Amino acid sequence: MTSAGEEMHALVELLYPLCRSITGDGVRATLEIVGEYVPLQVHEVPTGTQVLDWTVPQEWNIRDAYIADTAGNRVVDFAASSLHVLGYSVPVSATMPLAELRAHLHTLPDHPTWVPYRTSYYTPEWGFCLAQETLDALPDGDYEVRIDSTLADGHLTYGEHVVPGQVPDEVIVSCHVCHPSLANDNLAGIAVATFLARTLAQETPYYTYRFLYAPGTIGAITWLARNTERVDRVKHGLVLACAGDPGQLTYKQSRRGDAEIDRVMRHVLAASERPHHVNEFTPYGYDERQYCSPGFNLGVGSLSRTPYAGYPEYHTSADNPDFVSPQAMADTLAVCREAFAVLDRNRRYVNLSPYGEPQLGRRGLYDALGGRSDTKQAQMAMLWVLNLSDGEHSLLDVAERSGLPFDTVAVAAGALHGAGLIKA
Repeated sequence: MTSAGEEMHALVELLYPLCRSITGDGVRATLEIVGEYVPLQVHEVPTGTQVLDWTVPQEWNIRDAYIADTAGNRVVDFAASSLHVLGYSVPVSATMPLAELRAHLHTLPDHPTWVPYRTSYYTPEWGFCLAQETLDALPDGDYEVRIDSTLADGHLTYGEHVVPGQVPDEVIVSCHVCHPSLANDNLAGIAVATFLARTLAQETPYYTYRFLYAPGTIGAITWLARNTERVDRVKHGLVLACAGDPGQLTYKQSRRGDAEIDRVMRHVLAASERPHHVNEFTPYGYDERQYCSPGFNLGVGSLSRTPYAGYPEYHTSADNPDFVSPQAMADTLAVCREAFAVLDRNRRYVNLSPYGEPQLGRRGLYDALGGRSDTKQAQMAMLWVLNLSDGEHSLLDVAERSGLPFDTVAVAAGALHGAGLIKA
């Protein structure tokens, strides 16, 4: 995990300079880099395509942008940070006095050294984001304003990576790829998802795992619109965001509140004794609100550390690679692995010898426990599995009711299954 944490942080640093938005070459460049870690199927959806109640917008690309003083000095420069330009700014080339320019400038007075992140996706507008201290230092006078961008018919781009499982039922892991230089709110989730995919690919999971790298809101809506006929395969899901900050882990439950992924995450977080929060669903946040819209009502929750808007650095230049840590991302990855290990093994069984307690000794089941430090616990797990294997209770039910670790219950079920006492 330590090594994975360092590698994930290196991926964040690699992706950080790219100017991402809901469309454009920044998204493609991001997916190209991610594709060097896990193979991606990249989809291009044309401008104007109807996706549920939305329409794929025009594609936005930007080459350069700046504000220069009369001496030609760039006082605000897109080349220094992609945050300096209002996302989806229409092109502009003009000279104007500072008094007129101010209407197009965005700052954070409470954090005078930070640059805010602002967008204007669906309203034609242009603007610059800068530190308040930079604005305060600008003398009155004329300034050259230049945004070399294009807003034209093109495509919305998203990527998918599938880890085949033993069954076609799917778990989706979704992260958004639409934010520019923001390390925690965007890139940490991308990094954790990517390394989770790499880990699962080394195993033979029960479920098929589908990883979605899509622009926020419009990307998830586009994926849902293009997969309505097969969305019933999605049995569980997790949205990853804000996955690398120093805060405690936070799980936001699905709209259902009692979906299996909700129960698994609650169990894993509690059993791990990590400091954490479990929040109720709200129809605001990341793309869990699309997957959990009432027409789909998928069992999809959201895992983060500090949730969106819950930390001062959120949507500012202070959300940089120094703000996220390898240790925090490794911890988020570890929780995902633990949760999916439970999800993959959570079965319902039927006791094939339900009348009275079957004799375990003559089947060698007690002998198999010899020398274990948790012999008594393992014996109790067998008894609990036998008693609750009525086709209605899952192994997670057994773990919760007995207070035993899920791993112990799953091992007991495996032994009983091997002895022919239970069947799935």
